Amino acid sequence: MELLFLGDIVGDKSFRAVIHFMETNKLDINFANIENVAGGFGITQNHYQQLINAGFDAVTGGNHIWDKKEVFNFIAQSKIARPYNFPKGVPGKGCHLINRPELGLKIGLINVLGRVFMNIVSLSCPFRACDEAIEELKAQGANLIIVDMHAEATAEKITLATYLDGRVGAVVGTHTHIPTADATILPKGTAYITDLGACMSVNSMLGMSYDSTINRFLTGIPTRMEIDKNPDIQINGVKIEFNNMFKAVSIKRIENNNLIKVN
Repeated sequence: MELLFLGDIVGDKSFRAVIHFMETNKLDINFANIENVAGGFGITQNHYQQLINAGFDAVTGGNHIWDKKEVFNFIAQSKIARPYNFPKGVPGKGCHLINRPELGLKIGLINVLGRVFMNIVSLSCPFRACDEAIEELKAQGANLIIVDMHAEATAEKITLATYLDGRVGAVVGTHTHIPTADATILPKGTAYITDLGACMSVNSMLGMSYDSTINRFLTGIPTRMEIDKNPDIQINGVKIEFNNMFKAVSIKRIENNNLIKVN
């Protein structure tokens, strides 16, 4: 069984490139991080529904999940795993169980936010949140669990993956938009990568235009960043292979030279 997990989809052109990518690259199970789809900040219901229609089984969020306020109207009925370690009572769910009987598979997807450098005071511990989510999913019969750790600090991601090694099928990092070269199988069998990278414009500042970011660094004035308009979109993520016992046997990066042109 093969699983696809794409990094943060940044902006409308990247969104359309991902839809095109899925036409020929869809695997048995397909996930993506979607918190930057709508103009770089948040997600709309239309974006969400098109991604599900394209073949994604479920999707994950992060610190920008609430940026488009219409998300409150549909997240409770969606397959969006928003960060599990938000306070109790926040709309939506932090984990989802996807039942695929044709594969003999019940796969759980967990999304957690890191706390180091993230400046969100209401977050609970992502390590204990994962413990709770794993218990919840296993009670529902999950035989494979995937974790998206949306975090800034490399050390926090690696430590969480080591903490969960052998208890989940994979831990993938998102948020920094820069793909890391450390895809590996950890000692107890969990597939891991520090950051998937992003589906975004090439030669951009994390998907944003340099014109809208350079002045911000020069002056310190918090001007709004704008999506880069380059039509060449790089696709980043991983493909993970599991054996018939749902143990990870390989993890391979989708390199950022997989370019799709979107006018």
